[in-house]
Amino acid sequence: MAGNAHSNSKMGYPIPALFASHRVWKEMLIHCLEERPYEACGLLSGRMGRVETIWRMVNVDRSPVSFYMDPEQIRTVFQAIQERGEQLAGVYHSHPTAPPIPSKEDIAYATYPEAAYLIVSLANKQPTVGSYRIIDQRAIPIPVTFFA
Repeated sequence: MAGNAHSNSKMGYPIPALFASHRVWKEMLIHCLEERPYEACGLLSGRMGRVETIWRMVNVDRSPVSFYMDPEQIRTVFQAIQERGEQLAGVYHSHPTAPPIPSKEDIAYATYPEAAYLIVSLANKQPTVGSYRIIDQRAIPIPVTFFA
């Protein structure tokens, strides 16, 4: 098994860790803080398993307990990701008052098994982030490693 993947023998394939730039990580946290008290949401993309680009998305719900990305904005961003030669690497959103653990709704609506799902909790003074792969209605925690 590759050094950057965790094995999940029940599912029979590797669950890769997330590699993110410090810049993208910081921008994601800023976005979530700026959108408070509502949930923020966005997409992450990159090359060769490294998150290099953040795409702030509009939360159409404007809700403190849910998010919904506009399908047209998603299509536009996916086109831009492809034009940059990148792939979808992650989906993020915030939990303004809850821990960084996927809710039943987060799991039910997770449609990109190849992507990491990041949840930024703003429930405490210091934001905390949970990172998961959501596959077959199961949230599997994954580690995050940073690069410059």
